[in-house]
This record gives sequence, structure tokens and C-alpha cells, in this order.
Amino acid sequence: MRVQRTSRRIFRALDPIYDLLEPLTYPMIRFVAGVMMIPHGYGKVFGGIEGTTKFFASAGLEPAFFLAWYVGLLELIGGICVAFGFLTRLMSVQLVGLLAVATFYIHLPSGFLWVKGGYEYPLFWMIVMIAITIQGGAKLSIDNLMSKEF
Repeated sequence: MRVQRTSRRIFRALDPIYDLLEPLTYPMIRFVAGVMMIPHGYGKVFGGIEGTTKFFASAGLEPAFFLAWYVGLLELIGGICVAFGFLTRLMSVQLVGLLAVATFYIHLPSGFLWVKGGYEYPLFWMIVMIAITIQGGAKLSIDNLMSKEF
């Protein structure tokens, strides 16, 4: 005997659309979160490493030159990997660490609001990266094509 699922949605006529699009929601979030990291890394790696190094040194983040390159490459390459779901957990957990430093070390003293230099934006992206780290690449990812994943 087959049990029919009863929709709890108010507008049940939309059920086919929701059911069709539901498998795309997480890959869309993972893709956009990864893509959002790329410009930050690109700017550092291709022309902004000196300024990033100076900023890191002034903030007490040492060795500033090494960290500037690490962060730039992580944002650039890690962002690409997260977007396409390749080595997703390995890259996203590092981005969690980066965003934790940005949130609690750099932006926390400025308060909550991002427009005032606060921690709102990096905290949001840190939470998104935590969720991505837990979920991994999932079905629509390169990780899913591999026999093992992190």
C-alpha cells in the first residue's frame, strides 16, 4: 500500500515547483558563497598583497606576508573549490577560520553594523561556511563524483 504525502503548504498548487527546485537550493547557496569569496582573494593576489601585508602587520597578524598570501590564495582558490563543490569541507573549514579571525579579531571592536566596520558581514559568511563545512559538497558537486570526500 502506497502512502500519499499530504502537503502542508498553504498554496499546494506550487508544490510541483518547490519539489522541482528543492534539490538546487543547497548547491545554489554553496556556489554563491564560494563565488563571493573569489573577488576578495583576487584583489589580494593580483595587486593587493602589499596593502594586505601592511594591514595584517598593523593588526598584529604575523607573519603578515605569509598570512596575506595564505588568505588571498584561500579566498581565491578556496572560493572556486567551494563554488564547484571540490574539496568542499577542506576549503570551507579554512574559510571558517579566516572568517572567525575577521569577525572576532578585526571587526568585533567596531560593533555589529557592517556599514560601521562591524562584524555583521563576516559573521554571516562564517555561519554560511560552517553550514557548508557540515553539509559538504552534496549531490551536485565534484566531491560527489569522487569515491571519498573530506
